[in-house]
Amino acid sequence: MDLASDIKGENIVLMDMRQVSPIADYFVIVTGTSERQLKAIVDHIAEEVKKQYHITAWRTEGEAQNGWVLIDFGDIVVHGFLPEKRTYYDLEGLWHNAPVVVHMQ
Repeated sequence: MDLASDIKGENIVLMDMRQVSPIADYFVIVTGTSERQLKAIVDHIAEEVKKQYHITAWRTEGEAQNGWVLIDFGDIVVHGFLPEKRTYYDLEGLWHNAPVVVHMQ
């Protein structure tokens, strides 16, 4: 969460997925205001998680220029969106049964 806010990520949500999905334990959802900022956010998260926790992403999907990037760390999946893509995919609505642990505007 702090890593996303370091680069001015907006509307950051941490969802506890353990009771609603076998996909991951937690989803982190963050919005970037531009392609450039979204790329900076996801790059920063991937680099700092590797540096601070010695965890490398299993995979990364999507591209900032397309408005959505997913970083899969196994138990934690980070979803970075541009605003219109976040509204379109509506992960909070899709997974409405998952408790929101933290919500940072």
